[in-house]
Amino acid sequence: MKRLHVHVGVEDLHLSVRFYSTLFGAEPTVTKADYAKWMLDDPRVNFAISSGNPHKGVEHLGIQVENADELEEVYGRLKAADRPVVEEGATTCCYARSQKSWIADPQGVVWETFFTNGASTVYGDSPDLVALKANGNAANCCTPDSSSSERGL
Repeated sequence: MKRLHVHVGVEDLHLSVRFYSTLFGAEPTVTKADYAKWMLDDPRVNFAISSGNPHKGVEHLGIQVENADELEEVYGRLKAADRPVVEEGATTCCYARSQKSWIADPQGVVWETFFTNGASTVYGDSPDLVALKANGNAANCCTPDSSSSERGL
């Protein structure tokens, strides 16, 4: 079963964790100094926030799958969407190891599709969302700014 993913950049992580924990009626399932994530079943969403990124507000959306077969199904839909697809493959991002690809809709809204297959002790990195929005090319998206002590692979 697939799960919607929403990633929001925030100014104050502590204040935002308190707000979203109240809104969702649940504490985050992952909490780091610059990141928090709720894996909710009602609604079925992977909702993440991070403070290390310069972008504030909705950063990107996504579809998280539970197995490789679902990932191939969603990848097929990405390719049929007639937009540039960035096939990232195996990566570490948002304290998780995943297989993922990226696409931007005609308005520049960035979507990722991914299958998470493990945890990571580092934030990691992924394609640059600004470049992806502009032209379908990418360099580093989920990378916290250089002041983050947990950056990198």
